[in-house]
Amino acid sequence: MPSFDTVSEANMVEVKNAVDQAGKEITTRFDFKGSDARVEQKDRDLTAYADSEFQLNQVLDVLTGKLVKRNVDVRFLDRGKIEKIGGDKVKQVIKIKNGIETEAAKKIVRIIKDSKMKVQASIQGDAVRVTGAKRDDLQAAMAMLRKEVADLPLEFNNFRD
Repeated sequence: MPSFDTVSEANMVEVKNAVDQAGKEITTRFDFKGSDARVEQKDRDLTAYADSEFQLNQVLDVLTGKLVKRNVDVRFLDRGKIEKIGGDKVKQVIKIKNGIETEAAKKIVRIIKDSKMKVQASIQGDAVRVTGAKRDDLQAAMAMLRKEVADLPLEFNNFRD
């Protein structure tokens, strides 16, 4: 029976490359000369440092620009609150979301069931598996999910025929 998995995962290799590129641009930009502006990555956590909130926003603009150029959806970024550290310096922790949360997975299953399409959806951990009798039905379900679920960066993988 044909099936596919609906997942929400960022390409961490591209994220690391974007962080490296943003770091290079920040060190060479004139408006960051002599400042402590930088972006660090530890697993799925990014930390942006700067001398002021304005500079922090500039650092985040550079980072999001590099992520977009590398085809990483910025909806994966979950920005924390801005924290003050020693003196005027500030930092912000940005978590990279991974997987579909249970509430969002239930919403996806509900959308598929309400559509009256000839496919079934089931939650499999942090992914949603969609099965159907025909390949065309599955492709229609993919198109519908892309249109209906705009707040999550969805990807479709593990397509089996």
